Amino acid sequence: MPDPAVPPTPPVPLAALLAREDLALRQIAGPSDPSLVVHWAHTSEMADPYPYLLGGELLLTAGVHIPDAAGSGTYFDDYVSRIVAAGGAALGFGVAPVHDTVPRALVAACEAYDLPLVEVPPQTTFSAVARALWQLMAQARLAELRRVTEAQQSLAAAAARPDPVPSVLRQLAQRVGGWTALYGPEGAELASAGREPDAPVRGSLAELTEVVRPSGPGTPTSATHATAGVHLAAYTLSTGFVLGVATPAREPGDHTIASVATVLLTLLTGEQHSGSGAARNSALVRLLLGGTAEEVAPLLGKGDNWFVVHACRNDQRDLTNRLGARDPADMRLRRGARQAPTHPHPPDLLTATALGATLGSPLIDPVGDLVQLLVPADRQPEPQPGWTLGVSAPVPAHQLSAAAAQAARALARARATRTPLVRHGTRPALDDLIPTAEAHAHARALLGPLAEHPALVDTLRTWLSLHGSWDRTAVALSVHRNTVRQRIARCAALLGAELDDPDVRMELWFALRQE
Repeated sequence: MPDPAVPPTPPVPLAALLAREDLALRQIAGPSDPSLVVHWAHTSEMADPYPYLLGGELLLTAGVHIPDAAGSGTYFDDYVSRIVAAGGAALGFGVAPVHDTVPRALVAACEAYDLPLVEVPPQTTFSAVARALWQLMAQARLAELRRVTEAQQSLAAAAARPDPVPSVLRQLAQRVGGWTALYGPEGAELASAGREPDAPVRGSLAELTEVVRPSGPGTPTSATHATAGVHLAAYTLSTGFVLGVATPAREPGDHTIASVATVLLTLLTGEQHSGSGAARNSALVRLLLGGTAEEVAPLLGKGDNWFVVHACRNDQRDLTNRLGARDPADMRLRRGARQAPTHPHPPDLLTATALGATLGSPLIDPVGDLVQLLVPADRQPEPQPGWTLGVSAPVPAHQLSAAAAQAARALARARATRTPLVRHGTRPALDDLIPTAEAHAHARALLGPLAEHPALVDTLRTWLSLHGSWDRTAVALSVHRNTVRQRIARCAALLGAELDDPDVRMELWFALRQE
């Protein structure tokens, strides 16, 4: 049987039409399949309706075409077989004015060919059946549009979250009621969401993604398949990634919703910078072969100067503190956060990539719970929802190491003060008036007793930068405030200095800035 050219209308379950009490329709033959759908209604009294059917119709007839001797021959078998061959979904037979009952031979033929046969009572006109069908279609279309609109809004909101790629996958899985996965350009599964299917289904979906993976002209952008009662779909992203979706059934609007997710994921995983991947690869090769930062930097993008950005994701403790607790339970939460700091989940590569795309640079490096970025100086970093940022001063390539230290200090201050973004100050400093070699020598001598205790050095630097605040230093270092007190006391003992003296603090701060 050829595939019917089904009209692009929302399908309506035949059961929904039979449930209309005003029509009083009754199915008297054929399979009672709840999944059976009708795409439209068509009335014909032709003995052979095949040439006039597109497929998916509820064919309505009053039996005018039936000859008197039809019951003794093959007329009904031929008639029903042609409807089935044309892709008709069901046959509706009107009782009166031509026939008082549905011919038995027609009932038998519909049973033999598995064609649902519906009896239309005398008081129900064919136009009423068609009108009811179109009403159900309009309701189905409205429900589909509402579902797609709500899905678009939720997917857009997910794309704006601090972890946009996992959030979009989770929201898509929820909206289609299945499992979603993002595959990298090399075919590896990078992220997934939803109820995980069995291993054979996952394997089939991975194979389907290879069908749409760009391999030359003529490669399809999407593909579908069904296996083990699960519907599979794969969508290629222009960035070389592939989105895979596994659902128990294919619902109206699923393709549109998945297409919206595909566009968002393309933006989140794509190149958002004028520099190409080939240029960055060339820069890496030159560095490995002994090139200098000044030689390599022009390959990374436009401009001679760069911002170094250090970013960390906000955790629940930061969110609670920023919102401000009001009731006793919230206050306990805040106290607990200070006493036992929690650590945010380390950002994955996809989340870091999305952050880089937002800031306008693909030059990212997730390290532990941080993301380090190089951002061209013509792109001023701005605060990002869900992130805390420390930004260096714009520097040429040969000063990137110093800029990284600036960004680290700015991030520590941002976390301690619960500020979304802190920039390194650019005012002339006292150390600019002293020769660099002499300043470094003085710093090494002054801080010598702490040389073997890097934790003490970090604590002292943070504590001084925060004007001796125990609580804010504890927040910045993610330790208990008693730990800060103990470390500062240890620093005072090793240095033999009174740290309450502002002159001592100033001299130590000057020395720490030389490291």
